[in-house]
Amino acid sequence: QVQLVESGGGLVQAGGSLRLSCAASGRTFSNDAMGWFRQAPGKEREFVAGINWNSGITYYAESVKGRFTISRDNAKNTVYLQMNSLKPEDTAVYYCAASNGAIIFRTGKNYEYWGQGTQVTVSS
Repeated sequence: QVQLVESGGGLVQAGGSLRLSCAASGRTFSNDAMGWFRQAPGKEREFVAGINWNSGITYYAESVKGRFTISRDNAKNTVYLQMNSLKPEDTAVYYCAASNGAIIFRTGKNYEYWGQGTQVTVSS
């Protein structure tokens, strides 16, 4: 059974940084896509960033380009989201998701596995 466990969330002041981790277990991901999504109160879930395990190709939402970096450690079966220059509007629950396919989709319905989420709160 595939499990994704996020960690690294917390409270940070605007302009600060956090690094989220997503540890995957239950299978070894090879040419599959991983994504980070977020959901703020009263808003729909939105795509943040995605990466292909094999190629390392990445995609980002326009709102986080230049501030967030997604990466993976194949040996640890872990995906990271480095978040810099955080803004209050980045406040949300952040979810890690894994797909059985190689394409990095921006819609959550294309991801089969989800973590429980980790809260990120950015104060102004």
